[in-house]
Amino acid sequence: MPRPHRTASLSALSTSALSTLSTLSAGLLLLVGALAGCGGTEDTPPDAKAASPVTAAPAPGTVQGRAQEGGAGPASPALPGAFTAQRLDWVRCAAPEKARGSGAKAPGADWRCATLVAPLDYTRPAGETTAIALIRSTARDKDRRIGSLLFNFGGPGGSGVATLPGAADLFDRLHERYDLVGFDPRGVAESSGVVCRDNRQTERSLRIDSTPDTPAEERVFLDDSAEFGAGCAKRSGRILPYVGTTSAARDMDLMRQVLGDRKLHYFGFSYGTELGGVYAHLFPSKVGRLTLDAVVDPSADYTGHSRNQALGFQRALENYFKSRDIGARSGTARVVKLLDRLDSEPLPTAMGRTLTQGLALTGIISPLYGEESWPELTDALEGAENGDGTGLLRLADAYNDRDARGRYGTAHHAQRAISCADAEGRVDAAEVRSRLLADFSEVSPVFGPYLAWDLAGWCARWPVAGEHETPEVAAPGADPILVIGGKGDPATPYEGSLRMAEELGEGVGVHLTFEGEGHGAYTTGNACVTQVVDDYFLRDKVPAPGKSCA
Repeated sequence: MPRPHRTASLSALSTSALSTLSTLSAGLLLLVGALAGCGGTEDTPPDAKAASPVTAAPAPGTVQGRAQEGGAGPASPALPGAFTAQRLDWVRCAAPEKARGSGAKAPGADWRCATLVAPLDYTRPAGETTAIALIRSTARDKDRRIGSLLFNFGGPGGSGVATLPGAADLFDRLHERYDLVGFDPRGVAESSGVVCRDNRQTERSLRIDSTPDTPAEERVFLDDSAEFGAGCAKRSGRILPYVGTTSAARDMDLMRQVLGDRKLHYFGFSYGTELGGVYAHLFPSKVGRLTLDAVVDPSADYTGHSRNQALGFQRALENYFKSRDIGARSGTARVVKLLDRLDSEPLPTAMGRTLTQGLALTGIISPLYGEESWPELTDALEGAENGDGTGLLRLADAYNDRDARGRYGTAHHAQRAISCADAEGRVDAAEVRSRLLADFSEVSPVFGPYLAWDLAGWCARWPVAGEHETPEVAAPGADPILVIGGKGDPATPYEGSLRMAEELGEGVGVHLTFEGEGHGAYTTGNACVTQVVDDYFLRDKVPAPGKSCA
């Protein structure tokens, strides 16, 4: 099954928008959640559908761009004026293809789309280029406009072009004075989206035992992972080495320049917080008003991220049991018993497909992104305990971006490609068996075994080397950055937000605590969080360090 998104789902969107934003965040860093992957859904991989192909370099401009901050020198030459002085052609949008069942609104007359041309490789700006898909709705109060406000809703792999129009009501007050701008990061959806396998291969993969108990099951699990990476290399190999977070952060600074902003104003959720932190490190003097919500721990390495998620989802599950007056230990034992039964005896469903152990685990993860989805989890678990897997399978299908015709989106493909381009660490099956499995299972008897084995399958045989052990986010001299951590966040545990604020640097990272549940605080509608964030973006008012919202 796809690993939970680092970015969380926007835990408190209205129900339809919520399911959109929160599904992507389950596995890695996504806040987008079941968001709106714009990938194709045909059995034939939709490589040809990408609106932003890799192309040859544009004719060099006569105006030379300045050397990029934090990257001057041979590793990051100055960008030619052909990039920095390009003019975007904003056209009224057709509705972008979006994740099935996301409920996202199609862009109306208020939304316009454009394509930004960027270097494929920033160390060779005279080489090939790639295109980044953008969507924008301009500020309603033109006389008091502050500038552009860029969004990333997480994943990695979430489509900002498909997500922002459906979530825009959440940012209505900000829309008065900001142009709302969404984009598909390189390798995602309309920006040369990574594609690795077709629908039949995906269906088969999701039924492989993701917590192997025998050597034969282990071989099948690891071979499937290797086949996924080989498929990515075959279908998207040209862009695969260049989809990492550092390149995406440099794309954002190019957006800032082309959009005409002196500084970057940005709202990042889940994985988008890592992207925002890397941007601040590379371009500290270009930081404007940046808010990071549902924060990824920048001190966690490849293994640490998965362990953090095991901890976060176990906490959320225990909070769910507490809301039902069920003891955490007894509730956890019931779920473990159900999963153990499904390992050998899949359950029938009303859809004519069976519920396996892996699909059940996905179905449990999905509603933990937001407290408003807990009643669905109750119904689905009760159904499964009574021999009907329909409820959990429906939750798993929504999380896996599967429609009624058996077609899958490709956000998960981009998620894995970006994560493995970033992560230097690699883990083999022997290390999982000898060390990690016991530790992860102690952290979470429900989610730990899956997340431990996931380490051996996710990037272990990936065709592209990872860039770093942990991302650099220190941003000395940057303007204050608002960092929000939720005590009940399942995908990005609270402790990570404290580490992000610390690593950004003294006087830069300003921490705000949200005492509630869900992946993402601003989208819950909590009045205190909303007021703090809106005051920061609209009035440049920075809260006192250590402020808390209940």
